[in-house]
Amino acid sequence: MGGRFDISIVDKDSLSAEQNIDIVIGEITRIENLISDWKTDSQVSEVNQNAGIKPIKVDREVFELTQRAIKFSEITNGGFDISFAALDRIWKFDGSMTEMPSAEAIKKSVEKVGYKNIILDSIQSTIFLKLKGMKIGFGALGEGYATDKCRAMMIAKGVQAGIINGSGDMSTWGKQPNGKDWKIGITNPFKPEKILAAVPLKEGAVTTSGNYEKFVVFNGKRYSHIINPATGYPATGLCSVTVFGPNAETANGLSTSMMVLGQKEGLLLLQKFPDYSCVMITNKGKVIKSKNFAYKL
Repeated sequence: MGGRFDISIVDKDSLSAEQNIDIVIGEITRIENLISDWKTDSQVSEVNQNAGIKPIKVDREVFELTQRAIKFSEITNGGFDISFAALDRIWKFDGSMTEMPSAEAIKKSVEKVGYKNIILDSIQSTIFLKLKGMKIGFGALGEGYATDKCRAMMIAKGVQAGIINGSGDMSTWGKQPNGKDWKIGITNPFKPEKILAAVPLKEGAVTTSGNYEKFVVFNGKRYSHIINPATGYPATGLCSVTVFGPNAETANGLSTSMMVLGQKEGLLLLQKFPDYSCVMITNKGKVIKSKNFAYKL
């Protein structure tokens, strides 16, 4: 999935722990082989290769993940968009950009993006992308989905506790060996080596989306690597969004969407998901918590 996974589990002995970690690695690999748009032989890649040509039959798991992603796209009015993978990468965050792309180039970069052009057939379990050059991708949901699946698998096997961390998208359960809750640190985006707070988690999930590692500044305005798929312009205003809740897939979709939508619209979106809470940090360093965030920072 293009990211690093860290697996920590509490088990009855080290041999059982190692065997269960291998099972988790196997499950992550299985999911990656289904949904990675980097692997040319994955089902998602086959869907993309046949954009504008024909519908492709996929496993029910891939179909339902796509369904949920489209629902997210609808709820956010395209602030989140599963067809974002077709975006032309005209913004560069490697230091090579000296000026902003033209308005025309930005408009053209999102021509093939648009979740409304994805046709799902539930009976046949097929996905069809209407426009040639369209692509879907699970960059904003896949890691959270994988960590949730692995957690469920470990709980079903009776594993006492653990954390599955997919590049900062975490699913946790149980307690540490000392009987205390897991503690998840919220990074200070202005001093990434420091944490703002450590929040206890029993069985839950946490994900963070941020622009403090990849961004450009033009005319004093900071543009992040998180692009609004509806407009082609980078998100501005927020530096990071951390979302807490029961499910990493949903938290992942929310944190990405809220970065794009900004503070006001992002908090309105979160109200539709009462089991989830958040901490936002603005580009000016202001810390904003959702009303239902239960911990002091």
